[in-house]
Amino acid sequence: MDRRSLERVLSLTLLLASAASLSSMGWAAEGVGERPNIIFFFSDQQRWDTVGCYGQELPLTPHLDRMAAEGVRFDLAFTCQPVCGPARSCLQTGKYATETGCFRNGIALPTDEKTIAHRLSEAGYEVGYLGKWHLASTHARGAAVDVNYRTEPIPPSRRGGYKDFWLASDILEFTSHGYDGHMFDGDMRKVDFPKDRYRVDAQTDFALDYLRTRDGKRPFFLMISYIEPHHQNDHGHFEGPRGSKQRFADYKLPGDLVDMKGDWQREFPDYLGCIHSLDENLGRVRAELKKLGLADNTVILYSSDHGCHFRTRNGEYKRSCHESSIRVPMIAYGPGFRGGRVVDELVSLIDVPPTILAAGGVDTPDSMRGRPLQPLADGTATDWPEEVFVQISESQVGRAVRTKKWKYSVVAPGKSGGRDGGSDRYVEAFLYDLENDPHERTNLVRDADLIEVRRQLAVTLNRRMTEAGEAEPVIEPAGGGS
Repeated sequence: MDRRSLERVLSLTLLLASAASLSSMGWAAEGVGERPNIIFFFSDQQRWDTVGCYGQELPLTPHLDRMAAEGVRFDLAFTCQPVCGPARSCLQTGKYATETGCFRNGIALPTDEKTIAHRLSEAGYEVGYLGKWHLASTHARGAAVDVNYRTEPIPPSRRGGYKDFWLASDILEFTSHGYDGHMFDGDMRKVDFPKDRYRVDAQTDFALDYLRTRDGKRPFFLMISYIEPHHQNDHGHFEGPRGSKQRFADYKLPGDLVDMKGDWQREFPDYLGCIHSLDENLGRVRAELKKLGLADNTVILYSSDHGCHFRTRNGEYKRSCHESSIRVPMIAYGPGFRGGRVVDELVSLIDVPPTILAAGGVDTPDSMRGRPLQPLADGTATDWPEEVFVQISESQVGRAVRTKKWKYSVVAPGKSGGRDGGSDRYVEAFLYDLENDPHERTNLVRDADLIEVRRQLAVTLNRRMTEAGEAEPVIEPAGGGS
């Protein structure tokens, strides 16, 4: 039996087990009881180590920690593209960003791409989207704007199949700030945030309204896409709830930021304030599900599009191969995700789309590059990859693989990260021994004693690139004894 067939059998087994469990609890044979509701609670630019169950010492995330204790925590979770738009294209389609063409920000998701919303809708789900979209507009510096919905309502044709409920902005940080702003509803009407209401709270208010108006005739999939803790572009700051600078001033600095330049000294408390607000609002959503009698039959998945290095690795906040850019929290709870299990295999955002489909009883299509996470959650997974693959754009044309021990990254010389999606030639740029150097302070890419390690990792990277639909490139050594 091949891998795809095995995954489909496991997905069907999980679905039947879930249905049997719901039947034993007295759920009806029709309607919501057949399949779980699914909520994807999605943050923006959140490091994994901001969460208590990943090691954060401040009491920032009690609700998320509780969800992990009741559900499943993926200890080693990574983005497949550390920038907003490309990561979102991967999440909606299950394809790598070079496959959708959305390899950088400002490239609209092609209207003929089939998304998780399309597939769940075909399976009988209500599909809804709330928050930041970042996949409707195409633009480039110095070029004429092809399609511009960055601050305008997005027409139905560019909503990726979310046809039942829509309340969003293409670039939410362009239509709002921490305490003001608006989005647009399904009829393209402007919907203002309540006056003086913090943005995370306002978005969650709308999500709770959505939950309260479900009639139970069909299961639903709702993606809640927050902008926090992303920095506020036009203000040049992170905007936590008022008082965050004082409330979260007594933090322990993450090891990768110690003695590093950047803007963390000024911005970190507000960044933590954003994350605490997200956690409080996750608690509100879970409480509402319980009140509505939906908690036992709803899968909640929490993750982020990428991390944040506070301008320590390049001139902004992400777009690098480092853990602070690519490692994210990932926690799930609900049917298929219970028991307080901690999964230590490496997983990727590219695995999220097939996971969402599997939760709804939908087979993983051959076009998707990832695998459902349910078999990892119940301990039945076999032949799981030993590395994750990352494409990097805008700051560079880069590629990387991350194993449990090594981080290996290459960069294409002479290529523009804003113009070029890929290259036929790369040069080694970074090698980190994560077991002995978890904060990535010593780049070993020119270490003459590690020539064979680099050769093996280059083979792995080449394989992952071709599996992602890229042409096999030439990877040249960095030098230094190679």
